[in-house]
Amino acid sequence: MSKIIFLGTNGWYDSKTGNTPSVLIENEEYYLILDAGNGISKLNNYIDSDKPVYLFLSHFHLDHISGLHTLFKNKFSKGLYIIVQDGGEDFLKKFINSPFTVPIKQLPFNVEIIEVGKISKELPFKASFLPLKHSIEVLGIRLEINNKIITYCTDTAECQNAITLAKYADILITECSMAPNVEKDAKVHLNPQMAARLAKEAEAKNLYLMHFDASTYTNKEMRIEAELSAKQTFSNSFATFDGMEVEL
Repeated sequence: MSKIIFLGTNGWYDSKTGNTPSVLIENEEYYLILDAGNGISKLNNYIDSDKPVYLFLSHFHLDHISGLHTLFKNKFSKGLYIIVQDGGEDFLKKFINSPFTVPIKQLPFNVEIIEVGKISKELPFKASFLPLKHSIEVLGIRLEINNKIITYCTDTAECQNAITLAKYADILITECSMAPNVEKDAKVHLNPQMAARLAKEAEAKNLYLMHFDASTYTNKEMRIEAELSAKQTFSNSFATFDGMEVEL
C-alpha cells in the first residue's frame, strides 16, 4: 500500500496556512518526494532510514528548493537520489554548499544527482517528464506506481504538456496560485477553474490543488472556496492542507 502525504502546500512563502511545496509518496520499497520547499523540513517525522529516497525538483524557484537547507537533519541510510532538469547538477552543487548550507559532501548520507536527460540507472518507478509553461524552465512529472498514475504539475499555466502528463491520471496534483476567477497571472499560473479544466480534459480521476499563493490564500477557508469553485467543473476536486494524507 502506498500513500501521499502533503508536507507543504503553500506557494511563495510560509504562513499560518502552511509551508512551501513538498509532497511525500511513501512506498513499500522507497520514498519519493516531489519538490523541496520548507515542507520537506517535516520529512523526518514521516520516514524511516531503511529505504532509498528519491527527490524530484520541478524547478529552482526558491519556494521549491529552500527546504534543501534542512537535509542534514535526516539519516538516509540507503542514499538520496535527486532528479533534476538537464543542467541542474551544477546549480545544485553550488546551492547545497557553503556559504548557504552544509555542502553535499558533508551530508551524513550518500547523494546522487540525476539529470532527466541522463537517466541511466533503472528507477524503481516509471517516470516521464515534460516542460511546463512558466516564467522559467519547469518540469512536470508523470509517475506510475503500483498500477496507479500520479501526475505533478506545479508552477504552470494551461498548456498541452500538462494535459499529456495528466492523461487518465488517478491522482493529478496541480498548482492553484490564483484565486477563483482571477486571471492576472494566467501566463504562468492556474486558478481553480483552470486546474479543473485541465483535469477534465485529461480525463483524470481526482484533482488535488496545492501551491496556494500565500499572499492570496490567507486562510484555510479560502482554500475550501477554491475547492468548491473547481468542483463546478470537475467534481472530484480537493483542496490540500499540510499534513493531509491520501491513500493510493
